[in-house]
Amino acid sequence: MNDFFATLRRLPGFARNLGASLILAAATPGVALASSPAPDAPAGCTGPASGTWIRIVAEGVRNSDGHIAVTLYPDNPSRFLVAKGSLYVTFIKATQGTTSGCLFLPKPGVWVVALYHDENDNRKIDRSAIGLPTEGYGFSNNPPTLLGLPSFRSVRLNAARSGLTSHIQMKYP
Repeated sequence: MNDFFATLRRLPGFARNLGASLILAAATPGVALASSPAPDAPAGCTGPASGTWIRIVAEGVRNSDGHIAVTLYPDNPSRFLVAKGSLYVTFIKATQGTTSGCLFLPKPGVWVVALYHDENDNRKIDRSAIGLPTEGYGFSNNPPTLLGLPSFRSVRLNAARSGLTSHIQMKYP
């Protein structure tokens, strides 16, 4: 048994605490285990700090120019893709292929994430003369956008707890 405790002392903090909780629960009849704590946010997580975060992975990034703009919207269709409708926008340095970042959420719940690849770093999505995007973009849940903007319902993302990952496929004109 002493070897078991020595092994626990060598484990990283989370595993050691979990192991100690298991031992305590096993030794104490009628005691239920508490759920494991939320994982700590990675270094560089952006947005107003909170206890809830999500990893955003932009896939299919065309090049390493500029930044990937990450926009967070509340679960409110009247605020989706309208001026001043977002909660905040943050920028992550673009990396060709896959760009990853961490985004703080105000709390667990349903949110919408929209991305665009700001290749020229002008802090806006560039558009053609007829209003179509000329830079890459993507939305949570990867809805089809061939016939126009996605429906609000198709982009709602349930982030019930911290530490989830949303893979968003970038689309370029």
